[in-house]
Amino acid sequence: MLLKTVHPTTVLLLALVAQVLVLENGLLRKPPMGWLAWERFRCNIDCNEDPKSCISEELFMEMADRLAQDGWRELGYVYLNIDDCWIGGRDAKGNLVPDRKRFPHGIAFLADYAHSLGLKLGIYEDLGNFTCMGYPGTTLDKVVQDAQTFAEWKVDMLKLDGCYSSPQERAEGYPKMAAALNATGRPIAFSCSWPAYEGGLPPKVNYTLLADICNLWRNFDDIQDSWRSVLSILDWFVAHQDVLQPVAGPGHWNDPDVLLIGNFGLSFEQARAQMALWTVLAAPLLMSTDLRTISAQNVDILQNPLMIKINQDPLGIQGRRILKEKSYIEVYLRPLVNEASAIVFFSRRTDMPYHYHSSLARLNFSSSVVYEAQDVYTGEIISGLQDKTNFTVIINPSGVVMWYLYPISKLGIPQQ
Repeated sequence: MLLKTVHPTTVLLLALVAQVLVLENGLLRKPPMGWLAWERFRCNIDCNEDPKSCISEELFMEMADRLAQDGWRELGYVYLNIDDCWIGGRDAKGNLVPDRKRFPHGIAFLADYAHSLGLKLGIYEDLGNFTCMGYPGTTLDKVVQDAQTFAEWKVDMLKLDGCYSSPQERAEGYPKMAAALNATGRPIAFSCSWPAYEGGLPPKVNYTLLADICNLWRNFDDIQDSWRSVLSILDWFVAHQDVLQPVAGPGHWNDPDVLLIGNFGLSFEQARAQMALWTVLAAPLLMSTDLRTISAQNVDILQNPLMIKINQDPLGIQGRRILKEKSYIEVYLRPLVNEASAIVFFSRRTDMPYHYHSSLARLNFSSSVVYEAQDVYTGEIISGLQDKTNFTVIINPSGVVMWYLYPISKLGIPQQ
């Protein structure tokens, strides 16, 4: 046996890794669903001028009411997530406290309110001197204390951002927070922004390590309320799907950011497209819109039961783009339980509805199986699909056609 002198830092890192490898918390076996404040309500703290839309206890209670009363909760939309701008400071003991004017009853009160409605409460902090909007952050010496505070408040998810932190602080702080959350004994799902601050890709991002310490993670830029933003995120996910697709699964998800549906920047077709594409990517379904005023048309998109069934598929396999046509049509495929699949036919055209002709053979489906497809949005059933059966789908500009495809017989033997 060769004996080597080992640097103390190496010993510390090995100890951290050994600690990290046992951090599986059993949470988020399916992508989380719910509502998050940031994209729609940002850091609006002017409750005098804008009392119904400022970041406040009232806003979160009203969104909780909508989640509970308007059919969201029963479909799985259970997370009510606070984002930045809730913090008032730290008390004499160094504990985080909310802004007293905007959250007069405190965060534990909000958690109790959410729980009384069958919901879960998420909260936000930042692994740095400040949050992205300049509120007190969680520095390395505060990680354990803040984790305990969140547990005492009965919080169910923590999103930990990365503004005002160094790569070294993030490398130490994110595993440290994962361990601290687990040590509280309270199940707290952990959403990490770590990879987004390191460019989202290896070698700077170790996704094997990340999957051991985080339940979901932001890889790329913040989404903005525009179709251009949706496409930029989609393009990045597709360009790097060989890296990203294998690391997603039950308990650890890539997060392309929130759903814009119900806001101002997407057309009807684009809203349906984002919902379908995020679903095929096994993404979290976190809405960020005003549930008090959302239109029935947008509710229908977000509450589509078959769409949600596909998103929440227990295999937890992230889909991929499998075809990119010269006609600006793209095809995405996600494998599902029971040999089913979700297929999204997506048009990047901006001129007119396009008649896309294809066959299952072209999508690499087996020649020995007969399939049936259900259109996820219209409910139409397409029967008797075999590998060489030609089919045509008509896809609107910036729109999708989405199929739930499932086998009905194999070599003439009906599926049980």
